[in-house]
Amino acid sequence: MSLLWVILGFILLIIGGEYLVRSSVALSFKFKISKMVIGMTVVSFATSTPELLVSLQAALKGSPAIAINNVVGSNIANIGLVLGIAALVGSIGVDRSFYKVNWPVMMIFSLGLYYFLYNDNVLTEIEGAALFLALILFLLYLIGGLKKDKDVDAVDDELAISSNFKIFIWLVLGGIALYFGSDWLVYGAKEIAKSIGVSDAVIGVSLVAVGTSVPELAASVIAAAKKEKAISLGNLIGSNIFNIGSVLGLTALIKPIDVTEPKILTSDMIWMLGFAAILLPMVFVKEKFQISRVKGFFLVFAYGLFIFLVFSMK
Repeated sequence: MSLLWVILGFILLIIGGEYLVRSSVALSFKFKISKMVIGMTVVSFATSTPELLVSLQAALKGSPAIAINNVVGSNIANIGLVLGIAALVGSIGVDRSFYKVNWPVMMIFSLGLYYFLYNDNVLTEIEGAALFLALILFLLYLIGGLKKDKDVDAVDDELAISSNFKIFIWLVLGGIALYFGSDWLVYGAKEIAKSIGVSDAVIGVSLVAVGTSVPELAASVIAAAKKEKAISLGNLIGSNIFNIGSVLGLTALIKPIDVTEPKILTSDMIWMLGFAAILLPMVFVKEKFQISRVKGFFLVFAYGLFIFLVFSMK
């Protein structure tokens, strides 16, 4: 029965990802704004909802390790697994906004989270508020640049003439499918994990994290297959920023999150920082400004190594 929940969840997430990509492309055309910005706002927020619900529920139910590891593991999965697989589907182009704005902001949020947790082993209400406020400021910065951004790639005729009502319906259907799909997949994965005797910490950083990252995987792979590469990369960078700023930020505002597992700081977060940091030099080495299939394979291999170490050392 657990396997059935996983399969049903995955199907819904694929459907949800499809509707999110449709609505995002249509919005970018209608408002003449960058697909990268749409990917980093609308799509990122929707695909980060599962992480928010899981982390908030875990914190309120006294499982802070799952609350933190869900976000840390999801951020690792977004780059290692999701971006890696998307690149294997098709080489992903990288524009200047990646290394001028998006990547630096992602690193600032990641390092800020590490500092807050390392400082006193707890993410307090004030620190959560600081993360959430920083996210709001970043979004305002993006919105402020929309008026200057008139570069819109060609899109399908059907999407170009989509009505506001149709776009709204796509967003709603996508959000609903992602919500229930993620819920069912995470439930099934946790039941399977319990049946093989895995701890909550391992569940949080691996199976739950992967489960809540499936929306990003679905949306990014579909975007990559449709040659909407800006959305694919922007969605992942934006999702990592949202995960820290909104998921942990809002969760800490409601209930402070304690670090109950030392390896979160000594291992898991180091991996998260490493995956985030490696993206910058990767963009400038062979096949510049491209996340090629070879680079995608490297990311997937590194993620596989991370998962192997998680299960072998915990």
